[in-house]
Amino acid sequence: MKKTFTFLFSLFISLVMVGQVNLTNIYNWKDSTLMGSQAFNNTYNEVWGFTQNQKEYAVIGTTEGTHIFDVSDPNNIPLVDFTEGRFRGRYVIHRDYHDYNGYLYVVCDEGPSSLQILDLSHLPDSTALVYDEDSLFQRSHNIFIDSARGVLYSCGGDRQLTLFSLADPTHPKRLLDCQTDVPFWNSIGYIHDIYVEDGIAFCNAGTNGFFMIDFTDPSNAKLMGSLTQYPDQGYNHSGWLHSAGNIYAMADETWGMDIKILDISDPSDIKVLSQINSNVDSKSIVHNLIFKGDLLFVSYYYDGVYVFDLSDPANPTTLAMYETSPLSPRNSYEGCWGVYPFLPSGLVLASDMQEGLFVFDGNSVPTSNITISEDQNFNIYPNPTSNTLNISNASEIKQIEIYNAAGSLLEKRNVNSNFIELEIENYIPKGVFIIKLFGDNFATTKMMMKI
Repeated sequence: MKKTFTFLFSLFISLVMVGQVNLTNIYNWKDSTLMGSQAFNNTYNEVWGFTQNQKEYAVIGTTEGTHIFDVSDPNNIPLVDFTEGRFRGRYVIHRDYHDYNGYLYVVCDEGPSSLQILDLSHLPDSTALVYDEDSLFQRSHNIFIDSARGVLYSCGGDRQLTLFSLADPTHPKRLLDCQTDVPFWNSIGYIHDIYVEDGIAFCNAGTNGFFMIDFTDPSNAKLMGSLTQYPDQGYNHSGWLHSAGNIYAMADETWGMDIKILDISDPSDIKVLSQINSNVDSKSIVHNLIFKGDLLFVSYYYDGVYVFDLSDPANPTTLAMYETSPLSPRNSYEGCWGVYPFLPSGLVLASDMQEGLFVFDGNSVPTSNITISEDQNFNIYPNPTSNTLNISNASEIKQIEIYNAAGSLLEKRNVNSNFIELEIENYIPKGVFIIKLFGDNFATTKMMMKI
C-alpha cells in the first residue's frame, strides 16, 4: 500500500508541475513457467523490434532464449517464434539483439554461449536458425550494427570491442580486435555499449568515460575525442546519437546519477549541455536510452519507461512515463531493462526484468511540438465526484481519455461540444483516476478523485 500511495503522490506532483502524462499500455506478456536469474531474479532482459513482410515484430530475451511476437494488430499479439539460447537457465542475465537485412543477431554474456543468427524471411510462420557458432566469440555484452557499412560491433564479453564484416550476413568475418590491433586502445579499455553511425563509434566505456572513434578504415582507427571527467560521473553504461548528429545522450548506470546531454559538434571539446533524471528517488538508476527525433526514450529500471523532450537540448523536459515495476528503488538492478520506439506504427516496446514485455500506444506519447498545459480556459468539475464529470468552455477539446491510477485506459472518445458531461458511475472505480484532454495544439492531464 505504501508503494501505491507514494506512486500516486509523485504522479500528482509531476502532473501539476510539468503536465507529464502516462503512456498507454496495451499489452503485457510474462510467462510464469520461466525461471528468473540467480543474480537479480530477472526472467527477462533486452527488447528489440523490426519489420518483416509488411508486419511489425517485438523481440524479448529471457533466461531460456529469444521470443518473437507479432504486434501488427495491437488487439491480437501472438507469440510467433521461440529460439533456445545456446546457454540457458538461472545463470543467464543478459541477451542482446540487432537486426540487419532480414536477419536477427543474438548474443548472450553468460556461460558457454554463442553468436546466433535467425533468418526472418519466413515470418510470421517461423524463423530459421542459420548460424549458431562460438568460433568468433562465446560471450558478448552488447552488439550494434552499423547498417550503412554492414559492420557488427561486439562490446564486452570475451573481448573489449571487436568488429565483424556482414558482407555475407550469415557468415560474419572478424575485421578488428581493438584490444590487440589498435595501438592506443590501452587508454580506453572495456566498452560496455556503443552507438555507431557510418563508421563513427560513440563508446560508453564504464568508469573510463566516453570516447569517439573513427572506424571508417578499420585498419587505421583514429581517436576523435573523449570525455573522461564530467558531472555526476559514474559507470558510463550506454548512449544514443540524436539524428542531427551533434547531440549525444549518455547514461551512467549508477544510483542517483543524472542522464547527461552532450554537445559533440567539436569532438576535441565535448561539452555537457544539460542533465536530467526521473526525480523519483535518490536511488533511481538509469539503464538504456534511445533517441527518436527530439524524444529521448529511457528505460529507468525501478522507475519504468520515461520520455523526455530534447527539442531544446539545453533545457530537457519530461513528457511521459509508465511505471512497469511494482518494486521500490534500492541498490540493485531490477525493473525496466530496455525500450524500443522505432516501429512504423508508432508502437513503443519495453522490457521489464521481472514483469516481461510491454507494448505501448505510440499515440499516448506527446510530440515535442505540442504544448502540455494546465492553463486552458475550460473547467473540470466536480472534483471529487461520485458519478458525473462536467467540462465547461470545452470547444477546443477534440478527444478525451480516462485512465485508472495504474495507467490502464478506461475510455477514449472524440468530442465536439462547448459543454461535456461524462457519466462515470459504472466504469470508474472509487479512488484516483486520470483524465487527458487533447486539442489541436495542446494536451492537458488532470488528476481526479471518485468517491
